[in-house]
Order: sequence, then C-alpha cells, then structure tokens
Amino acid sequence: MTRFERRDSPIRDHDASLLSRAAAGDRRAAADLVSAHTPRLMALARRMLRDEAEAEDVVQESFIRLWRMAPNWRSGKARLSTWMHRVALNLCYDRLRKARPVDEEAPDIADDADGPAQALHQNQLSARVHSAIQNLPPRQRAAIALCHFEEMSNIEAAEILEISVEAVESLLSRARRALKASLAAEAGAWMERMEP
Repeated sequence: MTRFERRDSPIRDHDASLLSRAAAGDRRAAADLVSAHTPRLMALARRMLRDEAEAEDVVQESFIRLWRMAPNWRSGKARLSTWMHRVALNLCYDRLRKARPVDEEAPDIADDADGPAQALHQNQLSARVHSAIQNLPPRQRAAIALCHFEEMSNIEAAEILEISVEAVESLLSRARRALKASLAAEAGAWMERMEP
C-alpha cells in the first residue's frame, strides 16, 4: 500500500471484488467494471488525443490489459482506478509519440440560448483553449487533464503519473503559465488584426 491510499477504501474493495469475480468468469462483474471506469478513461484519452476513435482504442486496450492481468491482481498494492488511468495514459503517450497530425478544428456546439454570435464566440474560444492545451508537452497536458478536467486531487494525479505531488504542482504551474502566455499572445495578435 502506498502512502497515498486509504486502507479502508470501500471503492477500492468493491473494484477488487468485481475484478476477482470477473477473473473467475462473472460477466456481470466485468460489465460493472467497464461501465464504472469507461467514462473517466474516455474523458482522459479524448483530452490527451483529441480523436474519438483513438480514445476508444485506448480505452479498449486498457480493458484488454486489465482482463489479461486480472487473475494476478493483488489487492492492496494499488487502486484499480489508478492502475487503469496509468495504463490509459501510457497508451496515450505511445500514440502521441507516433506524432500523427491532430485535427485542430473544434467540434461545433450550438447554444441557441445565447444567439449565434455568442455561440460562435464560445466555439472559437473553446477551439483556442483546446489548441493551446494540445500544444503543451504531454506530461503537462496529462497533469491538466487529470487535475482540471478529471477533477482528481494532486495526490491522485501524482500516483497515476508516478511522480511526486510537488512534481505535479510544478507541471500544473508550468502548464498554466504556458497556456496564459499562449492565449495572451493570440489575443494580442487578434487585437492587432482588428485595428484599422
């Protein structure tokens, strides 16, 4: 058990029980694990890769690896959710190393309540933020994804990234500075274009 885990975690015990039952052939337990962990793994993979199909492949491969090691899982070593996030993150890193071009176009999100001009502005802002996040180094992007989008604590993110809490805080700090600088430079360039 690591210093980050609570000895009496009911979620961890439940996941370990489900995994044990799944390893013994219980399809319902396997389905429960998939439905419990897929949404957060998909969210992480989407944020890292910005490609729905790639994200789905990462989640599927994460579960394949889980089923392969399920008979050998030793409860108490790590939380299953932490292990799953670590596997998914490593698979994302592998895909990012292949340096496939990323579609920089943000998805169209209509919001009729604010009117077309406001919706366009929001879409453009969202696209700029997503683009700035994609330009971060992978470890900074992972820290942002885990702590801000997945709403994990720095302790949980440190365990998944296999670094210290201080290193997570440093990654987050550098990522925030880079995002602020990138978005400020873009806003300045946009304002210059708008001047007569």
